[in-house]
Amino acid sequence: MEGLEKFINQVIHGDALEVLKEIPDNSIDLGITSPPYNKKEKYGGWWIKEGGSFFYNHKLRYEDGKMIHPLQWLIKTKWNIWQEIIWNRKIAGNIRGWRFWQVEERIYWLVKGKPKEHPAVFPIELPTRIIASFLEEEDGIVIDPFCGTGTTLVAAKLLGKNYIGIDISEKYVEYARRRLERAEEERVRVLRELSFHKVELTFRERKERGFWGS
Repeated sequence: MEGLEKFINQVIHGDALEVLKEIPDNSIDLGITSPPYNKKEKYGGWWIKEGGSFFYNHKLRYEDGKMIHPLQWLIKTKWNIWQEIIWNRKIAGNIRGWRFWQVEERIYWLVKGKPKEHPAVFPIELPTRIIASFLEEEDGIVIDPFCGTGTTLVAAKLLGKNYIGIDISEKYVEYARRRLERAEEERVRVLRELSFHKVELTFRERKERGFWGS
């Protein structure tokens, strides 16, 4: 697609809100990101193709002692909020000790328009599962506009997909580029995650073999 080529398989140093303005509408198949927690994102995401999905990781935030839920700003966008996924991180930071530890984060499956039919199936295992589930054997472009250390990009590369990464931190951009050069070192984790999602027995077969009680 004209205007998109210069972004393909690149990690771009820049402000995501500015760089995204240069990406053509309806040009990206799938988006996955975990933006800075203190940001109220205002980008529209209309570079995602009609029926395409964007997976957005965020957690509950607090301002002036009041809890702010990601849904409070997501419902004001044009995205179709298809599903809220709870990610149990099993770790938490609560330095001040004035709340119970928050060990979970949210991942929102956002859809542009009506979603494509796909099987419903941020460690590297998370974007691996999403990319493999949605793009499968298809060619596609995966974007992470807040790519940080490049986890989504490495998963995309190892799964044979094109990717676009953007980050305002030059330090993270250089790190992501070096990590992409060493992507093969992470292939074992990607293959291990993929092996967990091969359906070899139906639910009925598993139950008949006593994997679940009646």
